Amino acid sequence: MSGPRPFANALEMLRSAGLRPTRQRLALARLLFDKADRHVTAEQLHGEAVSAAVPVSLATVYNTLHQFIGAGLLREVVVNPGRSYFDTNVSDHHHFFLEESGRLVDIPGDRIDVSNVPLPPAGTAIRRVDVIIRVERDED
Repeated sequence: MSGPRPFANALEMLRSAGLRPTRQRLALARLLFDKADRHVTAEQLHGEAVSAAVPVSLATVYNTLHQFIGAGLLREVVVNPGRSYFDTNVSDHHHFFLEESGRLVDIPGDRIDVSNVPLPPAGTAIRRVDVIIRVERDED
């Protein structure tokens, strides 16, 4: 009797999200989701793919990450213009951004009370409120 196929979880996740399970999508999904929830840049994921002998370009990594966002599998966390992290935890939560290390740390959604949010412009609705608390090492 054989064990589960190596890509079985990634395959099912992609199919459930309505994404065609190409070889590259499967490999990237496995790198992203076979570990605990995490925050990764496209460059970090590309490096992991190269180390795992997955033949994929950085442009394909970006395209795949954005497809995963569109399918609801990932969240993009923009910490600065041109600097995004891709978060495998799509639940309601916020982040600490450790400026010195560039690391994101999850804050459970119920730990922050967002109040007095202004009304959105006419014809729009608030989809989500993201809070990023930027921290640095205390010099004391």
